[in-house]
This record gives sequence, structure tokens and C-alpha cells, in this order.
Amino acid sequence: MATAVITGSARGIGAAIALRLAQDGYDIALNDISEAMFEDNDIVERIKANGVLCEYFVADVSNYSQCEQMVKDIKAKFGTIDVLVNNAGITRDGLLARMSEESFDTVIAVNQKSVFNMTKFAGSVMMKQRSGRIINLSSVAGLWGNAGQFNYSASKAAIVGMTKTVAKELGSRGITCNAVAPGFISTPMTDKLNDAQKEAILRMIAMRRYGTVEEISGVVSFLASKDASYVTGQVIEISGGLSM
Repeated sequence: MATAVITGSARGIGAAIALRLAQDGYDIALNDISEAMFEDNDIVERIKANGVLCEYFVADVSNYSQCEQMVKDIKAKFGTIDVLVNNAGITRDGLLARMSEESFDTVIAVNQKSVFNMTKFAGSVMMKQRSGRIINLSSVAGLWGNAGQFNYSASKAAIVGMTKTVAKELGSRGITCNAVAPGFISTPMTDKLNDAQKEAILRMIAMRRYGTVEEISGVVSFLASKDASYVTGQVIEISGGLSM
């Protein structure tokens, strides 16, 4: 059985991706930063209901040594790592003139360095297997920029460059690396916006609605599948036409 590792997957987009890949037949290694993220959370049971194995691993993916140990633990538990989805991410929004060094460094560490950490260690496993799929979560903010998100945009733009570089470095080993760049997706984060903010955003989207987590997970499912075996180094925007 093939194994998929999804970082930041206790809830939200990460959980949706994990569930979809379980439906595709993958054993699932979930990850998040604390045990508490999985308490009072039925994601493990929902995944196991698809007849696959599932276990969660607590690690701070911005921490190099914790990622190294987690990958060793996942390999020992499941035997293979066939798909890596670098989903973990945070925001610490604010205008550049008011942004603290801590807010910048924290977002870069979680969003960007985590991709380096996990790709290095999981990629090593894939190279020995001579096969694998790496899928990174970028953002339209990384493609087009966004006022008030200097740190977030920087981290997500870096992921685009990292994706293309990994695709070139590991392609000869049978490993693909692609990214998806979501726009505004219905999550608890967007639920916090007031009506005026929501309306202003909707006016910018050609389809006049927010995306769903299932629409993100569907594209990730494709990139992890045999149908995408000759697709690498690509960034697929999933935004309902936000950037047009």
C-alpha cells in the first residue's frame, strides 16, 4: 500500500487533502504541531473508514531535527513514503511598516523552511525508491502579492521557486514536484471576515464565490495520481479566476 504524508493536516485544507487521498487508497500519515490538534477531532476515524491505515505524528515542521525524526518514524511505521503534501502554513498579517521581525521570521519558518525540511528528508526516501510525488501548497499571494501579507507572500513565492528546483533535481529519479496556489477558500479563517470584506473579495473573483477545500483536494489528488506522471514543476492556480 502506498503512503501519503500531509503536514498541517489536523483540520482545514490539510484534513480535506488527507481524506481525499485516503479515498484514493493511500495509507495516511497525518501531522500537526500538537497533540491537542487531534483531540476531539474525528479525522483519524474518518480516514480509517476508507479501509486504509492512518496515524498522526506530532512535530513542528519548522524544526529541522523534528522533521528528520518524524520522517524516520513514518518510514518505520508504513514502509514507504510515496506522496508528500507540504500543506502546513500560518499567517501573521500586517502592513510592512508595522510588521515585527518575529512575525516575519515565524511565517518564513513555518511556511517556507518546513518545505525544505520535509522535502529533504522525505525526498531522500523517495530517491531510494526511485519514485514519489511532492505537492506544495503555495497561494495566489505568492504569485501576485497581497497588501498586508509581505511575510506570507514572500514565503509562498519562495515555494514556487523551490517547487521548480526540486522538479529539476529529482525528476531523473522518477519524482515529480508540483504546487497548487489557492485563492480564497471557505475555511474558519474566511468565516472571520465581516460582510463588507466578503463582498469586496467576491467582486474580484470571476466565479463570484469562494472555493471549497474539496476543490483543493481534488487537484492534489490528480497531481498524486498516475494521470499526472508527466506533470512536474507546475503551479496550478485554484482561485475561481481571481487573478484574471
